[in-house]
Amino acid sequence: MRPQHTLARTISCEGIGLHTGLPVTLTIAPAAPDTGLVFVRRGEGEPVFVKASVCNLLATELCTAISVNGTSIKTIEHVLSALVGLEVDNAYVEVNAPEVPVLDGSAAPFVKLLKDAGIVPQNKRQPFLKIIKPIEVSDRGKRVQIKPAASTRITYTIQYDHPLIKTQTYTFDWSVEAFEREIAGARTFGFFQEVEMLWARGLAKGGSLENTVVLTEKGVMNESGLRFNDEFVRHKVLDLVGDVALLGLPVIGHITADRSGHALHTKLVETILRQPDCWTLVQSEPVSGSAQVKPATVVTMGHAPAMAAAPAR
Repeated sequence: MRPQHTLARTISCEGIGLHTGLPVTLTIAPAAPDTGLVFVRRGEGEPVFVKASVCNLLATELCTAISVNGTSIKTIEHVLSALVGLEVDNAYVEVNAPEVPVLDGSAAPFVKLLKDAGIVPQNKRQPFLKIIKPIEVSDRGKRVQIKPAASTRITYTIQYDHPLIKTQTYTFDWSVEAFEREIAGARTFGFFQEVEMLWARGLAKGGSLENTVVLTEKGVMNESGLRFNDEFVRHKVLDLVGDVALLGLPVIGHITADRSGHALHTKLVETILRQPDCWTLVQSEPVSGSAQVKPATVVTMGHAPAMAAAPAR
């Protein structure tokens, strides 16, 4: 068991949305224990608070999105992956546009942002959802399974008819250090021949060689090349970490994904919550002497409405 964590201070960055192409400012602020990860959409009216929960999932293409009362926030998976990967449990993530900035297409800039803000322990222990029976979801030969394990592990396999990818498998044994070293820097990727089709569907309007690994028929267009030989499957692990954050709690179990994607990742989360006989909630007493969030710091982002953690529903 470990204490819950939040940020030591508020921090911001600017960028554009991968799919909308719109400029956006993102601000991440501390939150009190048991708040969870809450997105805040600011516009002309009152701010809208959207808990990072599968209960608020919005069906969309090629990204993960959440919505409350018609207000949606898209492409949340990379910043969620960074937050969860660094074990930040409570934070407000504010945006002034309908999409989180893509930055360089990985979680690494968000990791740097969070580390620059500082991550501090809080005076409550973090509950974990521990898998005790296997759960599997599938769709047309693709599948994701989670089964009991002593720790958190992800094994991901992808398969593409491309000479740089073919079949790649990666196993990630969970730790903050391993996430930062092995997963956070892996960028999103796409195929050059699909660009016009994506634009026609209103997608990838902000995509460029600065935030996407673009594959031609035989190689990549990016002059810098790949960050890892298996960067593609590592990015899929990154996406999965962010998508599973919609569970609302860290999970203990071994996740095996075979040619999966956002839709199956979130379907697994929904299935876990519908099968409470397959997991148990591991909790413990509050921690004494840990850092507290100053109320004035949280006020800068507003107050989120009270929301129960997803597994408690």
